[in-house]
Amino acid sequence: MNLMLQQNVFLFFLLINVTNLVAQDHTAKYPVYKGNDLGLTYTPKQSTFKIWSPTAVAAKINFYKTDLGGVSDRTVQMEKAANGVWTITIPQNVKDQYYTFQVLINNSWSAEIIDPYAKACGTNGFRAQVVDLKETNPIGWDQDKSPNFSAKNHQTDAVIYELHVRDASIHANSGIKNKGKYSGLAELGTKNSSGSSTGLSHLKELGVTHIHLLPFYDYNSVDETKPNQYNWGYDPVNYNIPEGSYSSNPADGKQRIKELKELVKTMHSNGLRIIMDVVYNHTALTANSNFNILAPDYYYRKRADGTFSDASACGNETASDKAMFQKFMLESVLYWVKEYHIDGFRFDLMGIHDIETMNLIADTLRKIKPSIVLYGEGWTAGGSPLPDAKRALKANASLLNGIAVFSDDMRDGIKGSVFNIDDRGFATGKIENTESVKFGIVAAGKHPQINYAKVNYSKAPYTSTPASLINYADCHDNNILWDKIALSYKEASETDRIKMHQLAYAIVLTSQGTPFLTAGSEFLRTKFGVENSFDKGDSINAINWDLKTKNLSTNQYIQSLIKIRRAHPAFRMTSANQIANHLVFQNNLPEGIIAYALNGAAVGDSWKKIWVGFNGAQTPKTLTLPAGNWKVASISHASSIEGNQIKLDGSSAVILYSN
Repeated sequence: MNLMLQQNVFLFFLLINVTNLVAQDHTAKYPVYKGNDLGLTYTPKQSTFKIWSPTAVAAKINFYKTDLGGVSDRTVQMEKAANGVWTITIPQNVKDQYYTFQVLINNSWSAEIIDPYAKACGTNGFRAQVVDLKETNPIGWDQDKSPNFSAKNHQTDAVIYELHVRDASIHANSGIKNKGKYSGLAELGTKNSSGSSTGLSHLKELGVTHIHLLPFYDYNSVDETKPNQYNWGYDPVNYNIPEGSYSSNPADGKQRIKELKELVKTMHSNGLRIIMDVVYNHTALTANSNFNILAPDYYYRKRADGTFSDASACGNETASDKAMFQKFMLESVLYWVKEYHIDGFRFDLMGIHDIETMNLIADTLRKIKPSIVLYGEGWTAGGSPLPDAKRALKANASLLNGIAVFSDDMRDGIKGSVFNIDDRGFATGKIENTESVKFGIVAAGKHPQINYAKVNYSKAPYTSTPASLINYADCHDNNILWDKIALSYKEASETDRIKMHQLAYAIVLTSQGTPFLTAGSEFLRTKFGVENSFDKGDSINAINWDLKTKNLSTNQYIQSLIKIRRAHPAFRMTSANQIANHLVFQNNLPEGIIAYALNGAAVGDSWKKIWVGFNGAQTPKTLTLPAGNWKVASISHASSIEGNQIKLDGSSAVILYSN
């Protein structure tokens, strides 16, 4: 076959393959709208509404006087514009009216829906509401600023605290008046039964920098017409609207917005930043979601057989790799930062999203807020048709622009597998997890002293900077740490379990990368052995603030570790080279010991040398310290120093320093 013929055959088959790919995705030909005005543009004189529905042959908007019930008092046909957009301008003030959309596709009018770009709604998010966002601003909102959390506000300077809005205040002993509400979390001076601080005052006292709030966009699983409903909220409906059950009046679209802004402003004025937990990877509804009704099949990935793919294990997965959902995600996070002054985002199942979209989000957000904190779950809950190489998976962390991933290597290295309740970790005496913990200590990067073959999950470094890693021992998912220890080490005494718990958090708070705590673990919070409490109500999830008094020594210990970390940059190095050169593990140690030295002088620390030791065994171990005039920064339980010898008590940690 001559060269010309070979080229023609190649082009012929290439054309067939491309044609087949396009044919498989009939939405590939949908036009892309590049304007930034989808949704409602309000002024007192007129309101313009725009939706993107490229296959609709007609569209209409229905206005209501109430958020629930009744009939529409006016329906207006929308006009077709360019690139799949339908629009209508109402030349009068329609403030406070509620509205829905319908589209005509395949000779059938859709159900009434809220536009995905809606910014306010009534009860349960069934109808959007026209609001003047300026009227939702608290007094002094224009002067509200995100507080500094360090001299340079590096991501590794953050200490993140994960919290559910309702959990924080709903317990009878919280001392908080507005229980379960945004306003409850904004109350100051609240105390438990014994007079110890709770809620916001506790967070200030603890010394964390960022409060990661579980989802507070408008989600599906709580009926806002009924009291005492509970869910974590990982079932999004209206991405750009605050959840109504946390407000004092879900029917009034302005009220939930104003109360959330009041919370943000109060947090900021008390030295705390807010991180928003976002779930763009799937929607609560699939075929009947507002996205799918407006643009059937477009916003979701599909399997080869035409069914919805489900990497989220929640019924669907969104297609961030498609232009209009990429656009939606970007405009949504920008809206939350600009309108609500949000300081960071945690991306649920980030491994479903494509790398290009995540980097576009990171680069765009940092142009307007350089100190924004970004991180996510670098995994999925199922297979996805988008190739692994294109997705924001943990293994691809080095390809992400300053977006951190959670370290399941460290998490399970510390306490044992979250998927095996009987499995233990380094902190509970499983010494073979030593290398996994060391891997977390160096922020999952390249380090000459890590034997990657012995790491539990990742057999190679996957970060290029410590800012790419979140180190943690527990979170809202799976068993909380105190329960995991009790369930996996039933024969351990309560005293020993407390030591193991403190050791786990000592590891997290002294490691490179960014540390992450879950609410109440600082005082041994329990969920009574419930592994997945997402809908188990207040009896399981409410934070019992009297535990703070009962377990005051643990709370004070973790508070002291946070204070040390924030004061000393040696625990917060900013590059993989710094860690590789200035964090040196001690060799030839007794079994069960991890010990390392930090060169504080090299990174501008007032502590010129730092020595950190962990004993994962239950029995005391004695070892020789490196040469130096060591002083005690933190020592726990029966550990002691005599000359150049240190006795590390079982399940304990020690931090020493030399000037």
